[in-house]
Formats: sequence, C-alpha cells, structure tokens
Amino acid sequence: MGYVKTAMLLALLTALFGAAGLLLGGQTGLIIALLIAGGMNVFAWWSSDKMVLRMHNAVEVDDRTAPDLVPLVWDLADRAGLPRPKVYIIQTDQPNAFATGRSPSNAAVAATTGLLQRLTREEIAGVMAHELAHIKHRDTLIMTVTATLAGAIGMLANFAFFFRGGRDNQLGIIGVIATVILAPLAAGLVQMAISRGREYEADRIGAGIVGKPLWLASALQKIAGFAARIDNDSAERHPATAHMFIINPLHAHARDRLFATHPSTENRIARLREMAGQMPQQRGPWS
Repeated sequence: MGYVKTAMLLALLTALFGAAGLLLGGQTGLIIALLIAGGMNVFAWWSSDKMVLRMHNAVEVDDRTAPDLVPLVWDLADRAGLPRPKVYIIQTDQPNAFATGRSPSNAAVAATTGLLQRLTREEIAGVMAHELAHIKHRDTLIMTVTATLAGAIGMLANFAFFFRGGRDNQLGIIGVIATVILAPLAAGLVQMAISRGREYEADRIGAGIVGKPLWLASALQKIAGFAARIDNDSAERHPATAHMFIINPLHAHARDRLFATHPSTENRIARLREMAGQMPQQRGPWS
C-alpha cells in the first residue's frame, strides 16, 4: 500500500474521530475530539512501542535470557540491514507475534511463548523476518497510531452512550446509539484497509530476508490453526491492536469479526508458495 493512500486512510480515521465529536457534542465536541486526536497521535509517535507492549504484558529479553530467539532476530536484522531491535516475549499459549516502534532505530519485536513452543526454528525465523519487514517498511508507527485512534473512537462512543451526548447533541438517544454502533465499525473498516495490503508486502519482504518463503508459509498455517482454538486474553482485552499481529489473535467474541484486519491466510500461503517457486534455491542462514 502506498504512503499516500495510507496517509489518506489515517486522515479519514482522524476525521471520523472528529465527526463523532461533532455529532455528539456540536462544534465544541468537534474541537475537543480533534485536539484529543492530535494529542493521541503525538503520544503514539513517542510512546507507541511502550504502550502496546504494556497492553500485552510483554517482557524484554536478551541473548542470555532468550539464547535461541534473540540471536536469531539479530541475525535476521543484520541480513535485512536493520538496527537490531529490542526483543520481547509475551506469556500466552497462542502462537503469534508483532512488531512496534516509531522507526527502525526505535523498534521492537514481540513473540508469544506459544510461538516459541509450537513452531520449529525455521518457522520462527520466517515469522521474525515478517515482523522485521514491517520495521523495514516503516509500518510499525502507522499500525500503532491506527490502533490508538481506533481504540479512542471506541472509547468515545462508549463515553457518549454513558452520558447520552453533551447538551449540544442534536441527535437524541437514537443518534447516540447509532454513533456507538457505527463509529467503531467504521474505524474497524479503516483498520482493515490499512492493514491488509501491508501484511502481503511484509510476507514478501520477510520471505526475501529469510530466503525461504516456505518457512513463513508453514508458520502461517500453524499459527492460524492454533489461533482459532487458543485464546489470547490480552488481545481480547485490546481488540484494536489485533491488526498488529501476524495472524488475527481474536476469536472468542462475536465483536471480533469487526476487526478482521488480516487477509486470507490461504491467499498469503499461496502467494508465498508461488514466490518460492520463482526464487532460486538458496540456503537459509541456519540450514
């Protein structure tokens, strides 16, 4: 997805936040909502990695506390020509991973304990290469800002329902209820538009980094199968961050369908297999 299109979608998300404020609180609500949106964007710029990592209770590790994972990530980062990111582990049985940070020099990757226990070393390498591709393509800031704004829209809608809108609200209770339902839905659709193209591109770049597209294809197939059966409690508590994971971590609640921000796993695997068929045979760095 091009930067212009992504910027337009982020602008749309900000406009949606402002529109919700306008509908619920008139001109005053619009001004307050836009000020909040601007402040949240600045906050996300400087604190996106810390915020998301705290949401998921991620713990930073190094080459002593995680001697298998951290050197693997470092090797991949070196191959990709990237600064070595911080590495975190999330205690959950669901295999999954994400990357965050405002730039390659301030980036972090996080893997769940389920990923480390249920996937082979080659498959983990494919997943970590995918996350480094997000960092290389500078997706991490955009994805975190999107999560922040989408989450804020949901909070604004719930706040409006609790207080029935401000005294400048001209919509009445029916309008408030409509805003509560439609605003998070629209935010989820914008998240979907931003995320889907970036996942395909990260698959392509990540497969190039690791040199073995089928490693990532195998990992995606396994993760999707486990994620459909195993809860990720922290992701369920913070559904607006779901698009940051390599595979959608949500499945336990009906609302999760609103955050189906990932492209079809089958389509992703098919593209990776096609890519593998077009690449010259090469050895991975740990073959």
